[in-house]
Amino acid sequence: MESPGPAYIGLMKSHLPEIPVADIEGAIGIETLEAHERRAHRLIDAATRGVPRTALRALDAVSRKWLVRWNNAQLGEIDRVAAQLGRPGAYFLSVNYEWGCTCRVAPSPDGSAARMARVLDWRTPGLGANVIAARVKAEAGPFVALTWPGYTGVLQAMAPGRFSAALNQAPMRRPIGLFAIDWAANKARVWSRPHPTPAHLLRQVFETAGDFGEASDILTKSPIASPCIYVLAGVSPGETMVIERAEERAEVHRGPGVAANHWQAAGWRGSARGHDSPGRSRMLGNLAPDFGELGDWLKPPVLNPLTRLAMVADAKQGRLLAQGFEREAPATKPLRLTL
Repeated sequence: MESPGPAYIGLMKSHLPEIPVADIEGAIGIETLEAHERRAHRLIDAATRGVPRTALRALDAVSRKWLVRWNNAQLGEIDRVAAQLGRPGAYFLSVNYEWGCTCRVAPSPDGSAARMARVLDWRTPGLGANVIAARVKAEAGPFVALTWPGYTGVLQAMAPGRFSAALNQAPMRRPIGLFAIDWAANKARVWSRPHPTPAHLLRQVFETAGDFGEASDILTKSPIASPCIYVLAGVSPGETMVIERAEERAEVHRGPGVAANHWQAAGWRGSARGHDSPGRSRMLGNLAPDFGELGDWLKPPVLNPLTRLAMVADAKQGRLLAQGFEREAPATKPLRLTL
């Protein structure tokens, strides 16, 4: 069969939907849900397909109990999201995540600023097609988060004049070596911790941190409910770092760096997550993030069947490029924002 020609490919791209931009006063979860509720229901349908409603109700009950027990700062907002949706799943999906990611922080090609490149992989289909950009007003200044309606955390965002940051899932600990048992053991640790989830801490950073230094201090020192990997790019070309986190300690890699879903810290053990984490890391290891076509560098294994989002952010310029993906192909038009 002949490959589609350039004219046909161009026509396909022209029919892709745009990533909607929502202006948010502060309550990112409920306000994005009110603006795009149909998208939220489509995503929950996909994420919970095959899971009985009785099981979802039980997971919701346990998740809300954990949020109440540790006085989670987002509980009231998650309550409103759950009430608005009127279906089980809101509490569980607010505190649970299973994904793979690849990130690069480095100076811009001309050496004038720090930039972040980010690729998010997730099993749930539809996340690429239904991503939205939330322009959020916050205490420390506005920021743009690439997110989904009803989600109360922040996974990746850019704050003009301050910093860009993203969150990667950490490797799975291996106390026994049997995947199912180790997965359950990892979850049990989360429920025993009186700290915010990594995504809620990243939201706090974007809402309150005034600059790269303050953001790095919070992300390095604040206790969290589960291990993770943060990447952070400030304004000047020297403001880049990868922060590998356990619940109450951190290993900081300063300067240009790359993060996937395995540890770089000596002596930190865990089972890498996602598709070919070492290969993804090697591929982005020398990337100088620019604002050209994402397809110029988004190649396998960084691009894979679970890829849902790719973005490039420059906080000095207040500039962001993002695009949703499904089945290793664009699912939205590229979004180019300058704040």
